[in-house]
Amino acid sequence: MTKITAHDDPVLGPLTDDLLTREVRVWQRKKGHRFSSDDVATAYVAWRARPDAKRHLDLGCGLGSVLLHLAWTCPDLVSVGIEAQAESFALLERNVARNGFGGRVSVRQGDLRDPALLEAVGVGFDLVTGTPPYFPPGTALDADDRQRTFARMENRGGVEAYMAAAARVVSGDGVVVLCGDSDADARVMAAEGATGLFVTERVDVLPKFGKPCLFSVWTLRRAARTASITVTSMLLRDGEGQPAEGAHRLRAFSGFAPLVAQG
Repeated sequence: MTKITAHDDPVLGPLTDDLLTREVRVWQRKKGHRFSSDDVATAYVAWRARPDAKRHLDLGCGLGSVLLHLAWTCPDLVSVGIEAQAESFALLERNVARNGFGGRVSVRQGDLRDPALLEAVGVGFDLVTGTPPYFPPGTALDADDRQRTFARMENRGGVEAYMAAAARVVSGDGVVVLCGDSDADARVMAAEGATGLFVTERVDVLPKFGKPCLFSVWTLRRAARTASITVTSMLLRDGEGQPAEGAHRLRAFSGFAPLVAQG
């Protein structure tokens, strides 16, 4: 959220050194994939859904933004992260190492669709998170940068693949929290039967009052739904473009002071 300096890496290119939370710093590529409000909102909804979680798996964790935010938020949490993309994994390893969570966070490079990888990380996670890419292949232009392309395009599967992976490892009373394009809601609902995971809550994040939903965050559990889904919204900016309640909530969750309205 707060950028302070830059570093020119010979392999990854220009990097910025940024505050993810008040105390967690991450390296991210200046012209590559960068964490955003969707990562913070995913961590927030996951924490709210399962504040007592002890074992956590983050699928496709990129440079580590959701993984590290939850490790900082929940001091008793033991987390594992899976990431396949090479540049993102290189940053992930660095970001985990620099923030020193006392051996509570480990990472593996690999494809979340690989049964052998999921078998290696184990089962019984009471919290599973993921932020799938937003676009199926052919529905949007690839980014100029390879890392950004893999972060936005479903080259290794979309929300259905994340749900299938989560279903293999989540505990019987565990919670799965996924974030994605709000247009993917029908796909999430369609994948319920095949995975045995059912939506219990959806948070729609609105960038500005009067604008369409920017992305959604789904909370899923194993038990078949017996009541209607709880749908709430989180507004980031009001009609004048000033920080709204949702932005203040995410900043407070990250340990930052509220944003000051600009005149």
